[in-house]
Amino acid sequence: MKRLTAYVSGQVQRTGYRARIIDIARALGLKGTVENLDDGRVKIMAEGDDDKLKWFEEAIDIKNTLIKVSLIEKDYSEPKGDFANFYKVVGPGETDSRLDTAADHLKELILAVNSMNNNLGGKMDVMIQKQDQMLDKQDQMLDK
Repeated sequence: MKRLTAYVSGQVQRTGYRARIIDIARALGLKGTVENLDDGRVKIMAEGDDDKLKWFEEAIDIKNTLIKVSLIEKDYSEPKGDFANFYKVVGPGETDSRLDTAADHLKELILAVNSMNNNLGGKMDVMIQKQDQMLDKQDQMLDK
C-alpha cells in the first residue's frame, strides 16, 4: 500500500477531468481525493495497492477533445488511511461558477442548433422545389 500525490497541469479544470479521475479510481478500488487548485492544476491523492496505483498513474494522463494533461508531478509516500472512498473536493463558490459556465455553454449550443435548423430549413425548401419539378416532368411524360 502506498499514497500517490499528483499535481496535474494542462487543460484540466472545467473539462470533466475530476469526474473521470473519480471513475477510474473507484473502478480500481482506490481511496482518496481530487480537487482543483487556484493555480489551474488539479491535485490528486490516492491510496491503494502499488500495482493499481501504477495503472492509475498512467490512466490519469488523459488527452481528448476537452482534457489535455501536459504534466503530472508525482510523489509516493506511506498511506495514512484518511479516506473512506474516492471523492471530489469542491471549493467555495465553485458550484456557482460552474452554473454560470454551464449557462454560457447552453446558450452557445442553442445558438448553434438554431443556426443549423435555419440552414437545414433553406436546404429543405430547395429540395422540395426540385421534387416538385421532377413530379411535373413525370406528369408531362405520362400525359404524352
